[in-house]
Amino acid sequence: MRIQRSGRARSRRATATGFSLIEVLIAILVIAFGLLGFALMQTMSLRFSQAANQRTQATNLAYDLMDQMRANRIVAAQFQAASFSSGSVTGCGARPVGVMAVATSIRRWQCQVVTALGPESRAVVTVNGGLVNVRLNWNEERWNDGSGPDFEVESRL
Repeated sequence: MRIQRSGRARSRRATATGFSLIEVLIAILVIAFGLLGFALMQTMSLRFSQAANQRTQATNLAYDLMDQMRANRIVAAQFQAASFSSGSVTGCGARPVGVMAVATSIRRWQCQVVTALGPESRAVVTVNGGLVNVRLNWNEERWNDGSGPDFEVESRL
């Protein structure tokens, strides 16, 4: 048995087949929040990636200085002069190559630290007998108090 539908039922079904303007606006709003969250995630990822790069460079610079001390164990105590405070290293030009005096090697290392970690970076190098400690500090956007992150490595020559 077949039921006949009235004309009114057919017209309701025909008009209810699209999206309303409210549905479209809500969909656009959901997409906008998703894209905003994605943009924030990308920004944070870039910031953390930069911080990781600076930590890697600090690690490489500290180990570079320690390798120079190991190569010159007799004069390793002179490398304590590699310590410097924020803003004290200026005038970094072309880097010398070849055989260098300890003072030239220290100056080259200080310039590398300032170039890699910024002009507000600091270093403290201590040699106590055969124990060497290199501590690097630099400014970073994530640190609000101005202290910045520290990287410290200690080794026996």
